[in-house]
This record gives sequence, C-alpha cells and structure tokens, in this order.
Amino acid sequence: MLSSLYIENIAVIEKSDVPLTGGLNVLTGETGAGKSILIDSINAVLGQRTSKEIIRTGASNAFVSAVFSDISAEAANEIIQSGFTVEEDNTVILQREITSGGKNNCRINGRPASVGMLKSIGSRLINIHGQHENYELLSPDLHITYIDNLGGLSDELAVYKAAYNEMKKNKAALSASRTDVAERERRMDLLRYQIDELEAADLKQGELEELTERRTVLLNSEKINSAIMEARGAVSGDDELDGAVQLVEAAVHRLGEATAFYPDLETLTSRLQSLLYELEDCGDELAGMNEFESNPAELEEIEQRLDLIYRLGRKYGTTIDEMLEYLDNSVKELNELEDYEFNMDRLEKSYKISLEKCTKLAQSLTDKRLRIAKTFEKQVKEQMTFLDMPGVQLVVEREKCELNELGQDKIELLISTNPGEPPKPVSKIASGGELSRMMLAIKSVLADKDNIDTLIFDEIDTGISGSAAHKVGLKLKEVSKNRQVICVTHQTQIASLADSHLLIKKSVKDGRTFTNVKRLNYDERKQELARILGGTQITEITLRHAEEMLKMAEITED
Repeated sequence: MLSSLYIENIAVIEKSDVPLTGGLNVLTGETGAGKSILIDSINAVLGQRTSKEIIRTGASNAFVSAVFSDISAEAANEIIQSGFTVEEDNTVILQREITSGGKNNCRINGRPASVGMLKSIGSRLINIHGQHENYELLSPDLHITYIDNLGGLSDELAVYKAAYNEMKKNKAALSASRTDVAERERRMDLLRYQIDELEAADLKQGELEELTERRTVLLNSEKINSAIMEARGAVSGDDELDGAVQLVEAAVHRLGEATAFYPDLETLTSRLQSLLYELEDCGDELAGMNEFESNPAELEEIEQRLDLIYRLGRKYGTTIDEMLEYLDNSVKELNELEDYEFNMDRLEKSYKISLEKCTKLAQSLTDKRLRIAKTFEKQVKEQMTFLDMPGVQLVVEREKCELNELGQDKIELLISTNPGEPPKPVSKIASGGELSRMMLAIKSVLADKDNIDTLIFDEIDTGISGSAAHKVGLKLKEVSKNRQVICVTHQTQIASLADSHLLIKKSVKDGRTFTNVKRLNYDERKQELARILGGTQITEITLRHAEEMLKMAEITED
C-alpha cells in the first residue's frame, strides 16, 4: 500500500507530508484547495505524463516521493525484472524530480531510473479511477475489456492476437501477389535486365579492394622502384660506399677482438651479430626484388573495371557484397514470379489455414464471452442495486463483426434505470451520477481480478447525494477491507466512513498561496463534516448531525 507521500513545489503545495494508512483514506477540502494537485502528484511519481508547468512559481524544481509497503509478489517481481532490488521489509520508494528545464530525475529505491520504469512499476502498485474513467462507459469499443477482464481471458486473447497477425500477414502477401498480368510482366522484364547486368559483370568478393591496391601500385611504380634502390644501397652498400651490413660486420669484428681483453663486451657483440644476420636477410630480399614496371594497358583495364563496379554500385549497392545480395534476391523474386501459379496456390493455402485457425480461436473467445457476460450482468446489477439503483436492468449486447485484433465480437453495455423502459446504450440515458455508480459497480466486480493493493477514486461520487452517496461510501468501505482505498470526495456520507480522514486546506501568507494536508482527529473530523454539511455556517445543528454520522459509521463498521 501507499504508506506515505511527500510533495514539494508542486503548484500551490510548497512542502507537504501526506500520511496514509490501510483501509479507507478520505480526502476532503474546499473547492480549489488542491485536491486535484494531490492526484497529479501521485500520477507524476507513477510515471504518468506531466510538464514543468506544475512547478510552483519561483521554484527551480518539483519533487514527489512515494513509499509503498507490503507490496504484492507481482509488484516485487516487476521491480526485480526491471533491474532493481526490493527491501527486506517489502518496501519500495519511487521518486521523481521535475526541473524547470524539463528534465526528469527518477529513482527507484535510491537508484537512477527512467520515467518508463516508474510507469511500469507504478502500474503494479496503484489503480487511479477518476471522473474521466466514467466516460469509458460512453465508449462502446471499451466495453469488451470488462468482459475479458472478468473472465481472465488475457492469455487466450494473446494467442488469438498472434494468430490474427499471422493471418493478416498471409493475406497481405496473397494480395501483393495478385497483381495484374501486365504489371507482373513488367516486373519480370526489369528483373531479367538487372540480373543479366550483374551476372555479366561477374563480380567477385574482395575484388574492389584488390583492384584498388593494384591501381595504387601502378600509379606509384617509379616512387616504389626508387625507394627500393635507395634501401638496397643503404643496407648492402655499393661500389663507392659501405652499407649497414658492412658497417655492422666491422663493428662485430672489432668488438670480438676486444672481448679477449674486456669480457663484458660479449653480450653486446652477440646482439650486433644477430642484427647483422637480420640485415643480411633484408639485403638479400631487397636484391631479389624485381623492378616495378609502369603498365599503361593494365592500368587502363583496372580503371575501366573500377568504373563498371562504381556504376553498378549506384544502382545495386555500395559494396560488392550488397550487389551480390541484390542479385541473389532478384533471382529469387524472378523465380517466384515465373512460378506464379505454384506460389499463388501456396499463398492461398497458407492464408486459408491461418484464417481457419484465427476464426476458430475467435469463436472460442465468443463462446466464453457470452458465458462471462451472463455473470457480468448478474454481478454488476447486484452492485448497482446496492448503490441505490434498484430498478436497473443491465444487458451485455453482442454483435458479430469482422475479425479484428480482439476477435469477432462487438460488445456494448445497455442499461435501463427506469422500470418498463427497454435497455438502451449507456450514452443515451445515463446521468453523471448513474455513470459514477455504474463504474464503481464494475470496479467492485473486477476488483479481485488484479493484485493492485491501492485503489484511488478521484471524486467518483460526482452527481450523487443522499442515500446513493451513503451506499457508495459503504461500497468503498467494503472494498477497503481487502486493499487500501484513497478517495477524494465532497460527500459527508462517504467522508464519515473513513478509517483515516485527511483535510486539504489552502491558506495565503505574504501574498503567496500555500496548501497543506493534515490528518484529522475525531473533533476535527466533526468540524470538517459540519463544514461540508453547512458550508461557511457551522452551527450546533450541523455539528450534532456530523457527530451522529460519525457514530453511525462506527456502528456500521461494527
């Protein structure tokens, strides 16, 4: 669960420690006090998209730190798979700093991380349900996910998607091969021309390097010959001057004579003797070298060959290996086009087999979804009835559609909130309050299908009051028995049921706005509930009413 949250320099929050507990945590406060900023801060540390605009005016950076304790095995595994460690007490700390330059500095248990890593790990720790999620109900394309989640169809859906992608690939290959005869002939003519041109060139691997090296030799034959002649004279000497061989030989002879008088010269004499042998070998090799002759005819032939290779390179690849690969691929394509009928049969067979497999898997998904839909209708209706919608009818309508990445099913939720009225699309009849309760009912039904320890509801009570609000509070309380629930609310019926009540309060000091978060004791909770009930006027009546709600909440809990 999220055990503590620290926020610094985000919007009107300068510094704030937000203490949280297990069970139901409720956040209240006046409009504009900063409740949405708290949710924005949690989203930021979970790796969601944000911007430098959230940085408090005058500050150079914003910072959020979230401590999670008693994390699930799935969350711990995700952390380890991402290359981080989990503390011995099963705790993880996520941190994110946003600078005025737009840079993000993220850490997981003190080690540097990316925003993507925060998002991946954060998705295993918290689910945030805001008002915008209610509008998922207005998008029929998303309704199928509720059925799949309730039925745990993720693995089967993954198998189907792989088959669907294979079928699409085979279909595309078949369509591409069904070009008209004239186009196929034009393509074959082009391929034959390119193949003939490349085969006529008779390219060899390594040929370009060899030709370039030989060309360099021919262009510089005079310089090479001159260098060899000078080196030969320097090593072996000539009629007029001694070379290195003669000079070193004389040195060896003289030192050899002196060794009899000074034995320490023996090592140096031996070294010079070895050098003499090496010089004699070099002299013999230089003497055996033939003169490099300039060959204009050979040079012209090489230039023409290189020109051909460069011209082919502009069309078929920058290297000979690339050109040979192009030739190989062209031959294969030409063979396939020439074997058109055979390849068409093969492609049609592959497509037919993959289509049959895909259709079979899609039908399996359909059968399971239809069974799951009955359970979904029953369970969600029970939850909505509890949430003060006793006459509700809920129908999962399924229509067959063309194969797509989710199967062959178009699923839409139909609802009737008034007895005698036929169920219609949610978008046609549901009010804001009904959407809120319907979404809470769906989340309650799906709650056990994931292992997320913390659920955040951001003003999910919008558009409801009275008995409905009380029922929503009871449902949140029920969900909080097995996991941590954090709820931003304006309803006393919900706030009175909190295990921990946090007040978000705004103040102005020296012309600057500050927001603080405080956990309320019993008397402070009574004052806050009275404020929500009576607005700016807190009377004895509203205080007694608030106290009665707190006592009723204790009785309900017992």
